[in-house]
Amino acid sequence: MILTQDGLKNRKEWEEKGYRLPRYDREAMIEKTAAAPVWLHFGAGNIFRAFQADACQRLLDAGFADTGIIAVDRREKKPEANDCLTVKVTLKADGSVEKAVIGAVAEKVYLYGGEARLREIFESPGLQMVSFTITEKGYALRGADGEYLPDAARDLAVSRAGNPGEAESFMGRVTALLAARFRKNRAPLAMVSMDNCSHNGDRLREAVTAFAEAWGDRDFCSWISENVSFPWTMIDKITPAPDASVAAMLEADGLGPDTPFVNAEESEYLVVEDDFPNGRPRLEEAGVCFTDRETVDRAERMKVCTCLNPLHTSLAIFGCLLGFDRIWKEMRDDDLRRLVELIGYREGLPAVTDPGIIDPRTFIDTVVKLRFPNPFMPDTPQRIATDTSQKLPIRFGETIKTYLASDALDTADLKLIPLVFAGWLRYLMAVDDRGEAFEPSPDPLLTAAREYVRGIGLGDVPDLSAPRELLRSAAVFGVDLVEAGLADRVCAYFTDLCAGPGAVRSTLHRAVTE
Repeated sequence: MILTQDGLKNRKEWEEKGYRLPRYDREAMIEKTAAAPVWLHFGAGNIFRAFQADACQRLLDAGFADTGIIAVDRREKKPEANDCLTVKVTLKADGSVEKAVIGAVAEKVYLYGGEARLREIFESPGLQMVSFTITEKGYALRGADGEYLPDAARDLAVSRAGNPGEAESFMGRVTALLAARFRKNRAPLAMVSMDNCSHNGDRLREAVTAFAEAWGDRDFCSWISENVSFPWTMIDKITPAPDASVAAMLEADGLGPDTPFVNAEESEYLVVEDDFPNGRPRLEEAGVCFTDRETVDRAERMKVCTCLNPLHTSLAIFGCLLGFDRIWKEMRDDDLRRLVELIGYREGLPAVTDPGIIDPRTFIDTVVKLRFPNPFMPDTPQRIATDTSQKLPIRFGETIKTYLASDALDTADLKLIPLVFAGWLRYLMAVDDRGEAFEPSPDPLLTAAREYVRGIGLGDVPDLSAPRELLRSAAVFGVDLVEAGLADRVCAYFTDLCAGPGAVRSTLHRAVTE
């Protein structure tokens, strides 16, 4: 079995081994997409191949679309050998596996090296949507120090000199492509960030606007303001790095070791602000929810602040401390399962933002009963622990703010969220519950944050003056925990967690069983 257009002609062999294949005329789709593109996507990584590309394929299969997606990567790393096909392996909680060949990508273009073709696509008046999964960092023009990143600074300077076509930064080039559309036909367009960050459309709009304003073309800026939309979206789907066990399964089917594939969970949510000035694909037929901006925002807050992300971070911190290497294994641990249940149902739900289109309790039910316990999902606490300092203020701080602002809620009832904060302080010591050193996951504040626990060892009664100062940081925790009345509880937990080997387990057990 070879994953190419010719290799798929032996449909019987593929289908006998359980693969769902494209049911449309792929060659006709590719030809029509090239001539009249509708959907262009930047960032052809795991989430795109597992979610957006499959959603487009479902439209093609059902006859709701006759064009596919043109995918954009930064640079060509090696020649395309699989005719833009990929294998999607869905790892279900019931132990079953669904395999599919995804063929909705009609063409792959490169931001650096495919400039002429990209310009041609942007100039096509029928182009309706340009979507992005480039991670939150992809929209940044400034670094953590507030200064412009070197490539952005250069592009802005070049732009002011009247040479926008020479832009080298990612967002500079995207804006230059919009400028080409403006000069060609001024057709409207939707620029749709589908990255997992709050108010993602605004981040994309702000980056594009920064370059447009620097160029000084008022007509171009007015066209963007009046004819280019930047919808907000909420996306939720776990797509870990391709796992060796999945690769072995595909090789057992007869596929070569270099066959591109993505493994993913079955649950997925995509909520999109319905603001498409040039029309859009009928993605509602593939399960995408189109709604207004306020509902997208509420769905995002529900997921990020209550029903998923705080639970993930809790498992990440304690999973690293307790020596776990998979999220699903943590969910078989009574204490850890109880931890996320209490944070979700007891402490989070009273403060949840209900979007109306997704029931928060049902969402948590799916997370703790199906998604996290799925033994086929090879996700690790170490991966989830990346950038924890950047996640805490949103994933927990917003709940605390809701408690502080409510007459019906009392921060004194928050017991497990402070435990997670104390767990992170303990994590910063980079010593697990057995007393063995481990390597903390990457985090832009890791070095600075570790200074607050420097000199504290297992078995010590810690001097809490430095940790207490860190707890005052609203940038890290979302609020000043001293002023919020939670610092004493965090410090008490931290002292218990430092008592010696085994203290993390005993403190956790006591906290979730009291």
